[in-house]
Amino acid sequence: MGLNKNKILGYASLIMLVMGILLICLGAFRYRDISGYGFAAVGIGFLANAWVFSALKGRV
Repeated sequence: MGLNKNKILGYASLIMLVMGILLICLGAFRYRDISGYGFAAVGIGFLANAWVFSALKGRV
């Protein structure tokens, strides 16, 4: 299949971006009490990690 490091980092950042958005949406729409803040915080962490992976693409 020919996956190099940049493609793997690209796929990982895409998956983490989707998971981060899903977790933020779960925190905002599904769990409206205190647990929603936890889901949103973890979702923001996923977005930050996806940003780092995207920034590393081409440098590794």
